[in-house]
Amino acid sequence: MKFKNTLKTIFLDPNSSKEFELDDKINVILSPSLYWVKKLSLPVKSVREVKKLLPSLFEDTLPEGNYSYYAYKSEDGFFVFAYEDKLILDTLAKKGVPASSVANVYFAQSELGKIESPLKINDFQSIYVKDEILVVIPSDWIAQSPELNVYDIYLSGHSIVLQQFGHIVNKKSLYKVSAIMLALSLLIATEYFITIHKSNQITAAQEELFEKYNLKSTIFQNKSMLKKYENIHEKQSNLREYISSILAVKLKDKEELSLLNVKNNIFSADFSGIAQGDEERIIKILNENKVKFTSSFKDETWHVEMAL
Repeated sequence: MKFKNTLKTIFLDPNSSKEFELDDKINVILSPSLYWVKKLSLPVKSVREVKKLLPSLFEDTLPEGNYSYYAYKSEDGFFVFAYEDKLILDTLAKKGVPASSVANVYFAQSELGKIESPLKINDFQSIYVKDEILVVIPSDWIAQSPELNVYDIYLSGHSIVLQQFGHIVNKKSLYKVSAIMLALSLLIATEYFITIHKSNQITAAQEELFEKYNLKSTIFQNKSMLKKYENIHEKQSNLREYISSILAVKLKDKEELSLLNVKNNIFSADFSGIAQGDEERIIKILNENKVKFTSSFKDETWHVEMAL
């Protein structure tokens, strides 16, 4: 059953130089160049049964690609179709037609399969019915053909819906990806359970260790305690180095180390009997040992301070 369409209809042909200006939704009739079609007599009664057979019916016909299929019943058989969604969508885009502007898509076979004479579809090609199949032929083969006009055509109910994303991954690739994803999921699940088991073992060993050495109950508390003792160790190490550097100084007669003191993280030493200028030899020793210090003279005492 055909009906008068209220939307504008265009004929989409990849070899046409025509571009379209759109004000609203449109219907699209596909040129035979954009699909494959067969007329078949099959030992089945319904289109639903035919659709199950479509991939195998085109198996030896189609070049490599990712195809969708369609079929409808005629008086004495079935018309079956194969088409590439991506090819059609790309052709629409080249003609300035966004997919969002397309209301319905039809095959030229179902809409123009009853034409009685050739009709021109581009600068060098025409369409023509041969053995009930609408085909594209060179316009040079015929003496003259009028140009196709689809604007006032009555459209059938045999429309298709283009899959805008279904062409990205073909079924074979999808099965492979699914198998890989399943294998990865199993691997991740296995790793997860192994990690949980190891984590439980580590937690148990940690609790045993804390109990054995009388440590705090949390890692945070133990880290805080460790940092405290590390600071103490660092200060004690610095103090030993400073004392060793001070004691390594060879004093002259009447020079003596009169005081060693530690207060408020400051280690200090007082040398008495050292005239100003004589402290340079001691400074040299401290610098050789890479000791950072400050010094001052008070009366006849040279005072040295070092931060722990």
